[in-house]
Amino acid sequence: MNKGKLKIGIIGCGGIANQKHMPSLAKLSHMGEMVAFCDVIEEKAQKAAQDFGSEGAKVYVDYKKLLEDESIDVVHVLTPNLQHSYITVDALEAGKHVMCEKPMAINSIEAKKMVDAAKRTGKKLTIGYQNRFRNDSQILHKACREGDLGDIYMTKAHAVRRRGVPTWGVFLDKEQQGGGPLIDLGTHALDLALWFMDNYKPKSVSGSVYHKMADKFEGNMMGAWDPERYDVEDSAFGFIKMENGATIFLEASWILNTTDAKEAMTTLCGTEGGAEMKASSTFGKSDVIFNSVKHGQLVETKPSFSGGIAYFGPGAEDDGVKEARQWLDSIINDTEPLVKPEQAYVVTQILEAIYKSAETGKVVEFE
Repeated sequence: MNKGKLKIGIIGCGGIANQKHMPSLAKLSHMGEMVAFCDVIEEKAQKAAQDFGSEGAKVYVDYKKLLEDESIDVVHVLTPNLQHSYITVDALEAGKHVMCEKPMAINSIEAKKMVDAAKRTGKKLTIGYQNRFRNDSQILHKACREGDLGDIYMTKAHAVRRRGVPTWGVFLDKEQQGGGPLIDLGTHALDLALWFMDNYKPKSVSGSVYHKMADKFEGNMMGAWDPERYDVEDSAFGFIKMENGATIFLEASWILNTTDAKEAMTTLCGTEGGAEMKASSTFGKSDVIFNSVKHGQLVETKPSFSGGIAYFGPGAEDDGVKEARQWLDSIINDTEPLVKPEQAYVVTQILEAIYKSAETGKVVEFE
């Protein structure tokens, strides 16, 4: 660190880097500065350095050259999914702390390499599950930890768009991404479900995967695509049974004929009450509604997030900044990041099992 600031390297300067990570880090310049940028398309790295870099920021097309810079403390891996594991492992081995964008990896073998490398090197590793930092997620997690819902035995993890197929980058390329909406959106919903339940012990998984809508691009909010290049699933559904008997139903789709679209949301049912995340009347926001029985009557309660709650009041940071702040703080103060790699590894295992079950037609059992 230089004058108390972390030196940060960015590997992958595409959409998620420009939409979330670099703008968020720029707002935390008192904690860290972006000193190096890498992308296989040099022009992207150059523009990122111009827009977000510190004075004299370096530009690379080979990430290994960036990792040779011993002054860099932290690396953000923001590449296509196929590259997450080996770049992360190399960065950890080079002595860097690593924030890797979701999903952790394209399969559990690659994810395990990342977990093992973090343990072996003693460096911190976290995964980009920024939805944990939303207001509704934070209050729901607290309610779960305080036992308001009792024993949570049934959960639905929602990751459904009506017409929201991402048509840029490599989202439709199975080799680069490892899958479609299940690994892209479903990973967020499943992460929330497991985190709320505090349950990371799956017993069995069964899944169905569909390729029905590759040519149905009318009305897509992100425009049309080439059906010949659409080689990932358009929908996937999983039924997960946990060791303690609890069940999770996961639904993930970029394009589903439904008016009940929910993205990165959950429905929780416990012995003492339930909770459901729903889209807010404010665009891009979501609410949580708790349900229970009081005084012999069924009741629903909806928390208000406009009452000046510390850190979440009016004018508070967006979720990406909250995520980045907590991540940088965990490095500076040597504390645990909110998203632990062991948790993300279980998410990867379950997603992989849904794909495998759909392919084989059999239930996947966990040891």
